Amino acid sequence: MAARGRVSGWIRRTGIEVLGWTLVVLGLAALVLPGPGLLMLAAGLAVLSQQYHWARRFLKPLKGNAFHAAALGVQTVPRIALSCASALVIMGLGVVWVLQPRVPGWWFLGEGLWLPGGVGTGISLIASSLIALALIAYSVHRFRGHPLPPRVPLFRKNAL
Repeated sequence: MAARGRVSGWIRRTGIEVLGWTLVVLGLAALVLPGPGLLMLAAGLAVLSQQYHWARRFLKPLKGNAFHAAALGVQTVPRIALSCASALVIMGLGVVWVLQPRVPGWWFLGEGLWLPGGVGTGISLIASSLIALALIAYSVHRFRGHPLPPRVPLFRKNAL
């Protein structure tokens, strides 16, 4: 029975490692590619924080600063409107990518450079905008009309 517990513990730790590092790598890639990079990076750190103290240390300021930024973003109605409009523009671009219209006459680059990435990029843009709209709604519900959460420094001055 004890061996079974060790095996299931090993499987759990391995699953946490694989899922956490996969989310971190995808999050880093999505910082420069279409996708919710910071969200996946935070999710990866959250998963890895179950195993590692260093992940908990990085997750705490990341979460605090994300809440601070979210609260700043919904302080005024124009900020909320601009955020929603930006998400809808990204969603529209995603729809264009999915539909893959023919190359227009004014396009001066090669046909291969028209809407690179294909349908996968379009789906990623649409998913990112849906996540953004959900996060805007969450931020309005959670932070609108409340005091700003404090910013959290990522590194302490005396850490070195």
